[in-house]
Amino acid sequence: MLKPIRWNTFVRDFFVIQIGFALYGLSIALTIQANLGTSTWSVFEVALANITGLTIGTITILVAFVVLVFVLFFKEKVGWGTLGNILSIGLWLDLFLLIIPSVKENLILQSTMLLAGIWIMGIASAVYIGVDAGAGPRDSLMLAIHRTTKLSLRLARASIELTVFTIGWLLGGPAGIGTLIFAILIGPAVQWAFKVFKVRPHREEEIPESTVVVK
Repeated sequence: MLKPIRWNTFVRDFFVIQIGFALYGLSIALTIQANLGTSTWSVFEVALANITGLTIGTITILVAFVVLVFVLFFKEKVGWGTLGNILSIGLWLDLFLLIIPSVKENLILQSTMLLAGIWIMGIASAVYIGVDAGAGPRDSLMLAIHRTTKLSLRLARASIELTVFTIGWLLGGPAGIGTLIFAILIGPAVQWAFKVFKVRPHREEEIPESTVVVK
């Protein structure tokens, strides 16, 4: 269940994967500061941050460790990139939350921030999953559901996002119309980015490339 470390490309892979993590932290910060309703995971994590008094980035790290337990249950392969994701994205998130101002009463700017956050998150997912050092725990869960149920990536991701949203909303997280938009668009955004960057998860499990169809 552990991906081997490719030492001959480790330095390059580490640099690329950190770009992906930074973009991911940026995307989350944009959706939060847009104040139209955060991303589905952030509804849950902001709710926990409000309850515990911890920073959102810290909660993001703690939640990621819990999700990792479920990923291992599904026997999805993880690697050093998975641990890097858990430890890095929360730190990038807290940094960008300090830099990016909270925007209110400016619907055009808020909508732009929300849509940019969704688009950037799709790209970020493709960038660091493409390194093939182990996807982050949330994306690993998406890939595990995709592998075990044969659902498309967009449906696997959407099902996760909607479930997390419901729990976060019940805990009093900042849900809104933007949360619904995020849940609908994040799956297609990830799938689009996978196609653009030619990311093929589970490459070692696939039969000849000509038979592979991304739904």
